[in-house]
Amino acid sequence: MNHFLLADGDGQEAMRYGAYAMEILINDLLKIGASRDRLEAKLFGGAKIMERLNDIGAENILFARRFLATEGIPVVGESLGGRRARRIEFWPVGGRARQREIDQFVEAVEPRPAPRHVQDAAIELF
Repeated sequence: MNHFLLADGDGQEAMRYGAYAMEILINDLLKIGASRDRLEAKLFGGAKIMERLNDIGAENILFARRFLATEGIPVVGESLGGRRARRIEFWPVGGRARQREIDQFVEAVEPRPAPRHVQDAAIELF
């Protein structure tokens, strides 16, 4: 199972980029005995959950589809796009996956105002 935030990039925190995360996942599966010709993929996510941001989800969907096609890994199921975040459960032995959409997602949280300085407070901290 893989989760990435951006399709491609460089620099720190490489696992957040799809290209790196997918290469690591496939290579690690092959190291523990997976057969490349038996690999299959199920794709979930790519929602645009915040209106004010670029549609990073759509870019990730395109990346994942292209990457898997290039690697010759068939996509056997998908639930992509939309406006809701997803929670995924996966059972690797049988390949079963279940998705639950999250109904409420906070668009953006405004920062709290800084507390005002109180002069001559009767509170003593020690």
